[in-house]
Amino acid sequence: MDFHPTEEQAAAAGLAARIFSDLATHERLAATGTGSDAELWKALTAAGLTSAVEEIGLLGLVLLLEEQGRTTAQVPYAATCAYGILPVAAHGSAEQRARLLPALGSGDAVATGAFPARGRITAEDGRLTGTAPTVPWLRDATHVLVPDAERALWLVRTDAPGVRTSPVETTAPWSAGRLVLNGAEAERIGPDGAYEHTLAAARTAFAGLQAGVCVGSLDRAVQYTSTREQFGRPLSTNQGVMLRAADAHMDTEAIRVTTYEAAWRIDQGLEAREHALTAAWWASEAGKRVVHAGQHLHGGMGADLDHPVHRHFLWGRQLDAYLGCGSELLAELGASIAEGEQA
Repeated sequence: MDFHPTEEQAAAAGLAARIFSDLATHERLAATGTGSDAELWKALTAAGLTSAVEEIGLLGLVLLLEEQGRTTAQVPYAATCAYGILPVAAHGSAEQRARLLPALGSGDAVATGAFPARGRITAEDGRLTGTAPTVPWLRDATHVLVPDAERALWLVRTDAPGVRTSPVETTAPWSAGRLVLNGAEAERIGPDGAYEHTLAAARTAFAGLQAGVCVGSLDRAVQYTSTREQFGRPLSTNQGVMLRAADAHMDTEAIRVTTYEAAWRIDQGLEAREHALTAAWWASEAGKRVVHAGQHLHGGMGADLDHPVHRHFLWGRQLDAYLGCGSELLAELGASIAEGEQA
């Protein structure tokens, strides 16, 4: 395994860091509310950071999503890449790749996914019927990647007949919505097995996003406790504060290393389902601990809904349950290991 970024991956991550830090400021995020930042999205696509994902792979995307997570930037970047660019590039036909990838790369099209499959949507003769109660970034999306009850993948246009969407507010401000399909026309993406590969890649991508959220939360906590004084000395000099921050740092690194391993394996075409589940479990369980620690280390300021660290807390809790909470992921991982031993 080699987790060192390539020159292209490092350059893309550096560019993403500059764009996110310049535009995803606390003031702009507060003004955006629960919607997306159109100017930031335009800057990312103009810089080629969406189309670059085809070249830098899932590990490169994870590095870029860490930068988004650091700032909790409100753009449909993770969703468009995980449910649009990567699955179309990996499983789409030559015609689908030629038609869809340029629009997704330029930002003219925005993708999201009704993941994971819950058996709520059925397909018959290329038409979908059912409901996905909460789909992140649906309010921005032009296309939705939908798994049916048999776990076949379908791509649906949000403006197609038989498609109805309505806003839904979640813990994190992800421009989410409710998707209702009533005989909606859809196009098949990939063969059988494409769902499992896409879900593993999505879990890995969002684990990378959680790693960035945790880094951002911990950075804010370190800055606050290093400058906030109590009884004539910085809070960071208290042993309890140092231990809590150290535990949060180790949890963050565990998310990071398991995510890198899963992404590297997927990029290499190796079996990675259990590795993606492991990364997602760490993102859920450890991520929850880290954002709680970040808020706790801010003391009373952490309870202020207008303080930037509270945004990290909300994102961390949303990611904790997205694509499977810790206990659900652990049960799935255990079943997968047992199946492998019996084979």
